[in-house]
Amino acid sequence: MQNDVLTGSANVGDGVLQTARGGRTGEQMVSQLQGRYYELAYRGNLFMAHAIVTAPVIYTTAAGTGGPLIWNNSTDTNVVLLAVGFGTSVVTTVAASIGITGNTGQSAAPTSTTAIDSNRNLKIGGALPKSTAYRIGTTSSAGNFFLPFAQVHTGALTADTTGVQWIDLGGCVVVPPNAWASVAASATATTLVAQIGFVYTEVPV
Repeated sequence: MQNDVLTGSANVGDGVLQTARGGRTGEQMVSQLQGRYYELAYRGNLFMAHAIVTAPVIYTTAAGTGGPLIWNNSTDTNVVLLAVGFGTSVVTTVAASIGITGNTGQSAAPTSTTAIDSNRNLKIGGALPKSTAYRIGTTSSAGNFFLPFAQVHTGALTADTTGVQWIDLGGCVVVPPNAWASVAASATATTLVAQIGFVYTEVPV
């Protein structure tokens, strides 16, 4: 049974109610006019960071964590992770999960960094983000959480079922000023070579 939600005057035109389709409990039904990230991209506030990573380290290790490794060196902006994608080109010899880690207290830039492979505005030609992205780096402290999103295993690449993965994070990880977030592993994924990318936005604090 369809519910009708009154959206205007009861006396519209010829007196017929102006209604919109409602859900079972009276909520209004809506649909996307554009793609999920369109408005952020259109307004030049959707970014990507891509890193080619060899042997991602375990999340409890500060040295060489990444990547991408995003350091929020702004004073007035939160970095909000929206999605992550990856594909492997060399398999690991250590089965592991890969996921997201991070921590606070990063008041200075990570050390021993290597340059990010690409970091761009997803409105082509748009401004770069306020935060800074690296391929890998050494943070002032190791990650203090691990949010797994995929597994990597030791099967031959030709038979591997992982392929390319795309995980919608939906903004569930927020990186405040002087904090960082990165992809890491549950155990150092020896020999793994992966192309990993974050999609994120920046929101005023």
